[in-house]
Amino acid sequence: MTGTTGVQQTPVPELTRPGRLRPGDRIGIVAPSGPIPADRLDAGLDLLRGWGLDPVVAPHVLDEHPLGYLAGADRDRAQDLQDMWCDPSVAAVMCARGGYGAQRMVDLVDWEAMRAAGPKPFIGYSDITALHEAFATRLGLATLHGPMTAAETFLKDGPTQEHLKRTLFTPEDTRVLTSATAGTLVPGRAAGVTLGGCVSLLAADLGSPHARRSAAGGILVLEDVGEDNYRLDRIITQLLRAGWLDGVAGIVLGSWQDCDPYEEVRALFTDLLAGFGVPIIEELGFGHCPSTLTVPLGVPAVLDADACTLTLDVPALV
Repeated sequence: MTGTTGVQQTPVPELTRPGRLRPGDRIGIVAPSGPIPADRLDAGLDLLRGWGLDPVVAPHVLDEHPLGYLAGADRDRAQDLQDMWCDPSVAAVMCARGGYGAQRMVDLVDWEAMRAAGPKPFIGYSDITALHEAFATRLGLATLHGPMTAAETFLKDGPTQEHLKRTLFTPEDTRVLTSATAGTLVPGRAAGVTLGGCVSLLAADLGSPHARRSAAGGILVLEDVGEDNYRLDRIITQLLRAGWLDGVAGIVLGSWQDCDPYEEVRALFTDLLAGFGVPIIEELGFGHCPSTLTVPLGVPAVLDADACTLTLDVPALV
């Protein structure tokens, strides 16, 4: 199955890369989506301090919303992100966790003020995909699809911590992304600019005023969590029907934690995506998995599906 629009799409552009971190830098912690357990937040802050960073927690990070699944009011979550980003003493902004809620606050942010504040690293994944897309389309800024301060993987897995640390401090050391689990779904090589994240959030963004119009020419990285096969089918089919995948250069699949058995998930990807005839790597080891890579978004890269590698042309951060 392929897209049906037949409309020529502008290729995914390379985005502005922010600067790397140095010991002593302040890193802002925000909660754009779900509520944060205080003990897990404290443990994550201790890890960042161990790297020589000075974490600063936004005022509303530990807030709760009457609905139960949001980290406080939409406007407060948006203000926290904006204030941390616009604070010149803060060198990077890291999300505390995903969950749900970024879509509710993304349009409450003053993106012009954020643009005026200049680039800095932004880190998160899962529901944070909605913000990765906003940073790309509204600020033209490359971001990091990576672990979050209070996420269990970041707290418990050494390789996850180390890969993010090296990406932030010595990004030239993390230009080649691969993993022991990675395999070839469709062979070949392709070049393009990375984009993507949680596939359900990409589909949910369709039709919104600032949504990316196409993945044409890009290296699309996809993952998700807790979705039955028929739901993944519906999500990907929606992207296909919208023509969003028309002209994609290559696809990198990450983790599908708590989805159907992987043999069934693989069969779905083969059925829906292999017909594009572009290289596809499976199980690269990013997203909702016990040990996860940090994947830069908005950076030119080469996908080698035969070698199961994604190699950045340039470091994620300058």
